[in-house]
Amino acid sequence: MAILHPFKAHKPSSENVKDVACVPYDVISADEARAMAEDKENSFLHVIRPEIDLPEGTAFNNDAVYRKGKENLDELIENEVLIQDQERAVYIYRLTWQGRTQTGIFGCVSVDDYNNEVILKHELTRPDKEDDRTRHILTQSAHAEPVMMTYKDSAEIDEEVERVIGQNTSLFDFTAEDGVRHEIWKISETQDLEKAFEKVSHLYIADGHHRCKSASRAAEKLRKKNPDHTGEEEYNFFPAVLFPMSQMEILAYNRVVFSIPDDFIRQLNKKFEIAKNAAPTPQEKGRVSIYTGDSWKEIQLPKPKNPTSVEKLDVHRLQRYLLEPMLGITDPRRDKNISFVGGIRGTEELEKLVDSGKAELAISMYPTSIEELVEVSDEGQLMPPKSTWFEPKLRSGLIVHTF
Repeated sequence: MAILHPFKAHKPSSENVKDVACVPYDVISADEARAMAEDKENSFLHVIRPEIDLPEGTAFNNDAVYRKGKENLDELIENEVLIQDQERAVYIYRLTWQGRTQTGIFGCVSVDDYNNEVILKHELTRPDKEDDRTRHILTQSAHAEPVMMTYKDSAEIDEEVERVIGQNTSLFDFTAEDGVRHEIWKISETQDLEKAFEKVSHLYIADGHHRCKSASRAAEKLRKKNPDHTGEEEYNFFPAVLFPMSQMEILAYNRVVFSIPDDFIRQLNKKFEIAKNAAPTPQEKGRVSIYTGDSWKEIQLPKPKNPTSVEKLDVHRLQRYLLEPMLGITDPRRDKNISFVGGIRGTEELEKLVDSGKAELAISMYPTSIEELVEVSDEGQLMPPKSTWFEPKLRSGLIVHTF
């Protein structure tokens, strides 16, 4: 059973929500964040990327960065840019983008559920990123940004969501500069939803593995410091937006390689059957499109015998049959010869990187499906790094959990 935990949120007013709300910390660089937050003193970027308020070149893990993040959050609260609810609640969060809508429940989930594998992961986390987010949580006494999760569809939850939307006016309704519409409704009577989630066997992390792990680590530290720990303290819970599987869509996570051998194309012809003048985007699972500066070519990835859920993935097959044997990329998480480009940027971005000389090879992938993600998670397996890119992204600063 999954725990849905209502909480007393800090949130902006409907009048200043567009000024506060921002993209998540991990989809932009410090320079991009600095430019986006320029002349926007209430932007939540000052909380999640506080290095933008320090001299350029300040390391993301400098002690001053964590202090500045807390100072900026405290200032937003003191100036009543963020105002705390007086009652515990959960929220409905609807995203609409390019004609597609997904509607989720914004509440807190349990650290114990994460530790006990009620909340399932599909990616490894990096210790340095864990350390960074854990320090932000502990210094700010807040989980500033939600995790995106999914669950297998529940008619009971769907009915409650539609009932609330049909009977209430939204708290927020705005369209961000990227064209995504964000709507939020408040649910004060949460018992029915809490009981409905008790029937959900697993929650699946879609986007936010480091935030989950960091919430767990922060809670462990705080439990050890609290001799009166009961398990009901707010640090035992962290915010997430929970979407039904049927509404989730994953975009491709493409690859670029900076240096390839001189005879790479010749070796590729020996190993694969190549279709020339192919579409930049592969049209079906098992195929990838590659670009080296002249035109797009398409190859069929070999199928392993009796594959596990991970071995069925295109990202795994690409690694096994091309990246490692032909390019020597054994650990794509750390190898400096490879980088990753979210599908939202399109294949034009891949062409630009190659044509400019910044990379020598671009690989356009067919997207991993949400069903594949759930199958891998259910089997307790892990996907290769950068297997999924979710759009649209949640906005940060709309609903903030403090403890």
